[in-house]
Parts: sequence; C-alpha cells; structure tokens
Amino acid sequence: MLALITGASSGMGRDMARVLSKKGYDLILVARRKERLLELKKELETDVTVIAMDLSVVENNYKLYEKVRNKKIDVLINNAGFGLFGEFVKTDLDTELKMIDLNIKAYHILTKLFLQDFVKRDKGYILNVCSSAGFMAGPRLSTYYATKNYVTKLTMAINEELRVGKSHVIVCALCPGPVATEFNEVARGTFAIRESSSYEVAKYAIDKLFVGKMIIVPTLLMKVTLFLNRFAPYRLSLYIAYKIQMRKSK
Repeated sequence: MLALITGASSGMGRDMARVLSKKGYDLILVARRKERLLELKKELETDVTVIAMDLSVVENNYKLYEKVRNKKIDVLINNAGFGLFGEFVKTDLDTELKMIDLNIKAYHILTKLFLQDFVKRDKGYILNVCSSAGFMAGPRLSTYYATKNYVTKLTMAINEELRVGKSHVIVCALCPGPVATEFNEVARGTFAIRESSSYEVAKYAIDKLFVGKMIIVPTLLMKVTLFLNRFAPYRLSLYIAYKIQMRKSK
C-alpha cells in the first residue's frame, strides 16, 4: 500500500503521514522543506520517499505526477496550501496569485491526473484538504475562502460523478474548522476560537476517507456551524464572518 501526501512537512500533512504509516502504508512525502521531510522520515515505521518540490509552481505538479505515476499509488492526499489575512484592496497580489496556484491549480492538476489512473484501475482514494471556509465567503480572508470553495465544490462534483458511474474510487473533502498548524504564522493572523489538534483531525479524516465519507467535518462545533449557515441570510453570514476575521488579524 502506498500513499502520496503533499504539504507533508508540517501540520495535518505531517500527522496524516504518521497515521498512514501506523496503518502500514509506505509513503511519498512532498513539500518545499526537504530537511523537515527527512526528519519526519526518521520517525516513521514504513518505507518513505522524500520529494522536495514547490507545488505553487504549476509545472512542478506535472513533474511530480510523471515522477511517481508508475508506482501504483493507492492514496493521494492534496494538503499543501496557505492563506493570507487582510482586506482585499490591501493584500499583495503576487502572494494571492501564488495562493491560487497552490490552493487551486495544484489540487486540480493532481486530482485529475491521479483520478484518471484510479478510475482505470477502479480503485484508489483521494482526500482533498479543504476547509469549513469552503462553504462560506470570508471578508478579510477572501482569496483563501474562494480557493477553498473551489476545491470543496469540485470534490463534491467529482464524488457524485463517481457514485453515479458506480466507480469504486473514493474522492472526499476534509472541511475542518481551525486546526493547530502553521497556518496562522503564514497567513499573519490568529484564530478567534479554540483550534483542534492536528493529529486528531488527521486521524479522523483518514478513518472517514476509508469509509467513503464525501464531506468530512471533524468537530461537532463546525458541524453545527455549517448546518446553521445554510439558513442564514447572506448579509448576516458575511457580517459575522467579517467580525470573526477582524478578531483574527494581527
């Protein structure tokens, strides 16, 4: 059994590697920071291949696929990504475009390329790490929320196509609330509510992936929040989101 994880050098990607290794999976770990991947490799119980690569460079996603396509990967976890706090008119355009390349284009390319292989074999699992943000608009975190909406809705659509086609391939979206990772440091903000344990979210996500849960929401608080958000008027939802983001910003 073999799993490929992007964004594996920290946070949920690192913890998903730990969870899958305990389940007996060999791993291909991908991230920019090679030294962190090598540190993680030392603690894992199964065979680990490290690939240092920046997936915000769109061409690298094709290179990654070509590098591993013949290894018969069973599980793909698209986890690499980042956010940026601030008003849209003030945030840096180049940083946002890099975010779109990583949070959207990398997910789209890798999902499509590996999915085509999985469908031919009629087996395989893809977990796209999205966010509860994938069901909302996020003033002061607008581009990040938009990227997560894209990936969440794309994943749901693919899941339904596979279900109707009676495929045995599973494609799921992980949509947690705040998780204790390096997200805040990179995005230059703080969460206003208590963060979930990265390892516990990773373990929950892997368990739900293997039973084919389309939308994976780890905590009761976020389940209730997303449920209630369905009934809130857009203006109220946007106002609440804006106030929450104001409390986050450094």
